[in-house]
Amino acid sequence: MAEPGLSVLTLNVCSPSLPRAERQLEWLDGRPEQVFVLTEIGVGTGSELLAERFRESGWVLRARRPGEGERGVLIASRVALGTEATIESYLPERIAQGSVGALEIIGVYAPSRDDSAERIARKRRFLAELLTLVGRREPRASVVIGDLNVVERSGRGSERGFQEWEYELYEALPRVGWLDAYRALHPDRIEVSWADTEGRGHRFDHCLITADLRAALRRCEYLHETRETDLSDHSALVVELASVAVERLPVDPTLAPGPASLF
Repeated sequence: MAEPGLSVLTLNVCSPSLPRAERQLEWLDGRPEQVFVLTEIGVGTGSELLAERFRESGWVLRARRPGEGERGVLIASRVALGTEATIESYLPERIAQGSVGALEIIGVYAPSRDDSAERIARKRRFLAELLTLVGRREPRASVVIGDLNVVERSGRGSERGFQEWEYELYEALPRVGWLDAYRALHPDRIEVSWADTEGRGHRFDHCLITADLRAALRRCEYLHETRETDLSDHSALVVELASVAVERLPVDPTLAPGPASLF
């Protein structure tokens, strides 16, 4: 059954323990969005449970299993997803993709870093290659969504500890044809999607859209209840696009329980 309009939710699930994954599933089960992009998927029992519950309930999944100690992305959809040529890049498990009709969805979990040269180089390479990849793609309505671990330069939260190249990567997005969906609707609002134990926060989670989708953009909002109830240390992000034809799948109305087996 075809319907107009698409809604997508992204949430960093923090490579969850089994009890936290159960709570996340209860929360997600009540959400109306058609596609979930879950970042920081690990290889533990909590991450396994998330994937298995979605599969058993009839959702379509897109993911590549992360290696031991690594993290990845899981796209779960209750609308039909087309088969896409997989993006091959550095740390490929941190990118998942699928298409809803003519619209491409790319889920991303960018590496975080500390002050070590190795971690800085890792994050910088991943983000630079991602920027190159999305800039070279054929013209097509597309969404990049997830925990991108990049921030704006000024006035949007605590900015201590970031380097010039991190700001420059964010600022390069318009030059390769992408818009920050949240900023397109809320040009002046100060917002964070993650905060540390001392309350210092940043807007790490983003939805980027190709410029041709601006007219279809209806909503882009953070849901802070996921932080407030300790489902995650990140807020969820919801985006809604009009004029996107979707095909509903006959999924189970609840995320059914069952044994776990990763992807």
